[in-house]
Amino acid sequence: MQNQLAKDFHFHSLLTYALPTILMMVFMSMYTIVDGIFVSKLVNTNALAAVNIVFPIINVVMAIGIMIGTGGSAITARKMGEGRPGEARQDFTLLVIIGVLLGGVLTITGLVFLDPLLHFLGTNEATYDFGRQYAGLMLLFAVPSILQMLFQMFFVTAGKPALGLTVTILAGCANMLFDYLFIAIFHWGIAGAAIATGIGYLIPSLFGLTWFNVCRKGTLYFVRPIKNRGVILHTFLNGSSEMVTNLSAAIITYLFNIMMMRYLGENGVAAITIVLYIEFFLSAVYLGFSSGIAPILSFNYGEGNIPRLKRLFRISIFFIIGCQAVSFLISVLFAGPLVGLFAPRAGEVFALAVHGFYLYAACYLFRGINIFASSLFTALSDGITSAVLSLMRTFVLILPGLLLLPHIMGADGIWIAVPLAEVLSVILSILCFIRLFRTKLKTSLSLS
Repeated sequence: MQNQLAKDFHFHSLLTYALPTILMMVFMSMYTIVDGIFVSKLVNTNALAAVNIVFPIINVVMAIGIMIGTGGSAITARKMGEGRPGEARQDFTLLVIIGVLLGGVLTITGLVFLDPLLHFLGTNEATYDFGRQYAGLMLLFAVPSILQMLFQMFFVTAGKPALGLTVTILAGCANMLFDYLFIAIFHWGIAGAAIATGIGYLIPSLFGLTWFNVCRKGTLYFVRPIKNRGVILHTFLNGSSEMVTNLSAAIITYLFNIMMMRYLGENGVAAITIVLYIEFFLSAVYLGFSSGIAPILSFNYGEGNIPRLKRLFRISIFFIIGCQAVSFLISVLFAGPLVGLFAPRAGEVFALAVHGFYLYAACYLFRGINIFASSLFTALSDGITSAVLSLMRTFVLILPGLLLLPHIMGADGIWIAVPLAEVLSVILSILCFIRLFRTKLKTSLSLS
């Protein structure tokens, strides 16, 4: 059976292969938005603000899952391209076990230190109880959270992106159904939102464990693992950029919340929470595309097929530029209706979120290229460059603006810090593209 990653991809076939992962990310963003809508509309905006305040804890769990998933899928895809499928299966099995162990450690550690963490993250009297309920329950689902992220990526590597999409849709529908049941019918409040989300994690994690154990005719399935510290270290290093992105997001989210609380109070935190929910939706297409084609890039790199890599790069850049333009137009034309999904139009939170959204919207003109750049270098097993790009974009270049601009522009400076960082990051990404083609691929960078 021919490995699907070995196909000679062109625009249509590449988009067709990545489409399930794109749809998966879009759907994930949609049911995440539904979570936020239920919390905001059926509990209150303080509960929504609390979710954002404690989200750095969840970011750490996500960082571990994404690090193992992206770093590990690149390694396994490259080994399949090098004609070593047996080793790829051993590595895959080992990494799933590592994910389970790390998830257990995060659950225990997080619950033991939950109260100090909540105070450190900036909860106040209005948000503490909401935050404790949500974070405490979400920590119980750390293992399935990590596993569902792993399996989403390894389904793509195994040539089964449509299967990953199907499972994600089922999990998302279950999440939304239980959101309604637990919040609207049972009146469990924010605890109901956390339990519904946890069930959404359980479904793909249990399915993945079953599929990769029972279905043994594909390219990836569970085998007896071999203890290989080199693979674990390489996975962590190669996936470090995605881990850095999520850990940086945790720190930046914390600083956003602190600054918003200082300048605008709980309503400001609720407003930035709404914008970040919408941001996930508007970024979903190029997040999904970059993740969806990463195994193809890894496979062809392992095979040494440089002409095909150049063509894949050209197709990706043109596609992502188009997606960026569409995201920007949506953010400008539909800011009011999108924010209105979360907050009543007559309220202060709505006015703050719409105003901030217009200032924040410029970031969508550059974000796609930066996300693709990080994913590309991870796929080519250059975790250091990928990590540097991610760290610069999500932390180093945001931090000065976030700390300095509010002193000059007030609360508007908080919103502008991210677009400014994206502009500077895209310059850095282009310089890294040029260096990649000149040194690693031994050819010139050309989009023609």
